[in-house]
Amino acid sequence: GGAADGGRFDCSGLTQAAYETVGISLPRVANDQYNAGPHPDRDELLPGDLVFFSDDLTNSRAIRHVGIYVGGGYMIDAPRTGAVIRFDPIDTPDYFGATRVTEDGAKALPTTV
Repeated sequence: GGAADGGRFDCSGLTQAAYETVGISLPRVANDQYNAGPHPDRDELLPGDLVFFSDDLTNSRAIRHVGIYVGGGYMIDAPRTGAVIRFDPIDTPDYFGATRVTEDGAKALPTTV
């Protein structure tokens, strides 16, 4: 879900809405958002980077969750549509990688499904 769902977000709807507030349009789904910029290593993360989680760590198309890194090893995320937005650690076995969203990177991607 996203802003059109009465403010009830799923994970990628939250990240899409957050970046929209600064004028960057992201694709709707997490595995497409992964391609919106370069991929910093975990020890290079900065607040605002998107962090991704997957059950298949070899395939970006299998990404199933995204959050916004806030620092200190934590992200803000919507665990599922309508759930309370919360802080969660990123140091989990299903951590896939991160994207530092750039305006040019986001513009090169489709924003509708």
